[in-house]
Amino acid sequence: MNLEHLRILRTIVDCGSFSTAALKLDISQSAVSRAMAALESELGVSLLTRGRFGAHPTRVGERVLHHAATMLELREQIDHEVNLAKGLQGGRVRIASLRSAATHLLPPLLARFRQRFPDIEVAITEDEPVGIEQALREGRVDIGLIALPRASEEFETWEIARDEFVVLLPSAAPMMPPVPAQLTWKMLANYSFILYNYAECTVVVLNHWAQWGQSPQVAYEIKEDSTIVSMVAQGLGAAILPRLAALPIPDEVQVRSLPVPLERIIGAAIVSNILQPPAVFAFLDLMRGTGLFADSANSSPA
Repeated sequence: MNLEHLRILRTIVDCGSFSTAALKLDISQSAVSRAMAALESELGVSLLTRGRFGAHPTRVGERVLHHAATMLELREQIDHEVNLAKGLQGGRVRIASLRSAATHLLPPLLARFRQRFPDIEVAITEDEPVGIEQALREGRVDIGLIALPRASEEFETWEIARDEFVVLLPSAAPMMPPVPAQLTWKMLANYSFILYNYAECTVVVLNHWAQWGQSPQVAYEIKEDSTIVSMVAQGLGAAILPRLAALPIPDEVQVRSLPVPLERIIGAAIVSNILQPPAVFAFLDLMRGTGLFADSANSSPA
C-alpha cells in the first residue's frame, strides 16, 4: 500500500475537496484523482463520496482513515528516528551553567554522553542566571542550567536536581560546647554572617529567614563561594550556601541544616518554540532520563 495515497486521502477529507487538497499538497488535481482511483482500486471499495458539496468519507472510508492515521504517524516516527540518527553522527551542544552545577552535575553527564556520542562536541561555559538567560535569547547557547522557577515564559524548563541550602559554621573553639545537630533561629542570631554577594541566591535566603521574623548580622559580602568557605574555615563568620556551591567542604567547617529546610531547584532551560538540532535533544534526554537515555533515569544525578 502506498503511504502517499493515504496521505492524500487524509488531506482530501481535511480539506473537503480534491481541488483544495491539490493546492495544499502542491500537486495537480489530476494527480490527486489518480491517487484516489489507485487506492480504491487496490482496496476494492469506495472511500469517498463526491458531489457538489465536496468530498466526504464513506463509512468504510472513515474506518480506513482511522488506521491510515496510525500508519502515517508511525512513518513520521520512523523518519524522526532516521533523521535523529543522521544528526547524531556529529553536531554540537552549547551549555551555559551555574558554576556549582557545571562543577558537580555536568561532568558525570558529559562522560556518559561522550561514551555514547563521541563525535558530538559539547561546549560548557559558566555564568550567572541573568547571563545564562541572555545567552539563550541571543542563541549563543542551546541549554542553560539555572535555578528554577524562572519568571519568563519564553523558556521551557525541566528540573534536574535539588540542592539544599546549608549553614556553614567554623569548628567549635576549645572549651566551647559543640554545635547541636538541630539549629534554631535564636542560635543563628549569635553569629556574624559572610553573605553571598550573588543577588538571586541571597534574596532567596534572606526572604526565607525573614519569614520567621529574623535577619542575619552581616560581617562581609563576598562574591566567590570558595572564598566564603575558606573564610568560614578561618573562623571569620558563618555562611549559608547551596551545598553544591560549598563543595568541597574542609574539615574545619561544620555543616548544619537551616532550622526550616530550604532548597533550590536546578533545572535545564531552552528557548520555547525553537526547533533544536538532534544533538541538543539527545543531551536533554540524558538530563531527563528519557528517550535515548530512558535506561539512565535511575542513575541521573539528583
